[in-house]
Amino acid sequence: MPEYLFVTGKLAAEALTATLERMAPDFEYEVAVLNISVAALMNTRWVASHLSHAHGCRQVMIPGLCQGDLSVIEERVGVPVVRGPKDLKDLPVFFGRERVREGYGEYRVKILAEIVDAYRMSWADILARAEYYRASGADIIDLGCPVDGGFPNVGEVVTGLKERGFTVSLDTFDQETILRADEAGVDLLLSINSRNMALAPRLRCKVVVIPDFGEGLESLERNIAQLEEWGVPYVIDPILDPLSFGFTESLHRFYETRRRHSEAEMLMGLGNLTELTDADSTGINALMAGIITELGIDYVLTTEVISWTRGAVRELDLARKLMYYAHQNRVLPKEIDDSLITVKDPPHEHYTEAELRHLHQQIRDRNFRIFTDDRWIYVFNRDVFIRGTSPDEIFAQLDVDEASHAFYLGRELERAALALRLGKKYIQEEELRWGYL
Repeated sequence: MPEYLFVTGKLAAEALTATLERMAPDFEYEVAVLNISVAALMNTRWVASHLSHAHGCRQVMIPGLCQGDLSVIEERVGVPVVRGPKDLKDLPVFFGRERVREGYGEYRVKILAEIVDAYRMSWADILARAEYYRASGADIIDLGCPVDGGFPNVGEVVTGLKERGFTVSLDTFDQETILRADEAGVDLLLSINSRNMALAPRLRCKVVVIPDFGEGLESLERNIAQLEEWGVPYVIDPILDPLSFGFTESLHRFYETRRRHSEAEMLMGLGNLTELTDADSTGINALMAGIITELGIDYVLTTEVISWTRGAVRELDLARKLMYYAHQNRVLPKEIDDSLITVKDPPHEHYTEAELRHLHQQIRDRNFRIFTDDRWIYVFNRDVFIRGTSPDEIFAQLDVDEASHAFYLGRELERAALALRLGKKYIQEEELRWGYL
């Protein structure tokens, strides 16, 4: 018994059949070509009235643009009905992505999201930011303090966040602020080195231990040894430096620290990369999440201050799951979850110009169809076939006077031009794909 009955219209039948033939080893199928030219114009009630039975198949697949309640068709044919992709060129990917990935979504590293300059903010603004970070995937809310000076109401802020179920860390070297926060129940202090080491035995919270300022691993080892002698629980942060200021050497510090302390908890802060590099944070976070996973880092600290880092917490949440799954299963972090591909697009196929010209020969109405490939925008109906790259130049050849139709075509042509520029997949009347955004 064939697995699927694919329902389509007359214009798409040839392309659908060709696509399915390439997929034939995967499953058996039948194709039902209904008496309509454009499959996207069908709805489920219309399909139910024109599809009398399931041709002996276990499931029926209708085009993704076919609107309506699937149960209407199921009642008619007596088997389950599913919607396929909106573009039949995506059919192979659609079936490939149906695989269940056991354990996907698990992770090891916890995200600390810093509320920068929290000491200057109202309680309402701090709480709103904390809620935003938690919704984005943060595990710990980090309260940012001034370089010099204190956070007068830190105790009330820590208490308020703890009462609302947040895990809280504090980023300061100010002694009075540290003691107030610790009394209020802060969970983690960033950071401890020889400058404020004397405070460590007095604290109830876990501390992040770092090298002395301007020094390297030797000072970090001294500070770790002191905390171990006192029995103070700690997390190690060898400090990640910005590009052009020792980034590669700092990666080596992390590697060497993990080699020396294979069981210790470690933290890496990414703000020196994402905030201080003129590049979208998405790719940086994905790459660093892979390094963090390989090194077995337990905590990652991030910020969302400069405009291009907006969404960095969400990006790290997605990246930690992707990289953990890839690492655990010894596979590449590819074709697993494409949510972090935002400005560009995952691999996709275009209709060739030859295919579009063949389709054009079958068109008998005046409705404009719009397609793109990797070089051109194509617009055609029964009367014209236009190829170009400029929405203005293409529109000038369409001879459209009616306002709403002109607005529609202008919007679609601009969207098609944007897709062409970015290498995105364009489907008429569909929004472009922006990944997790």
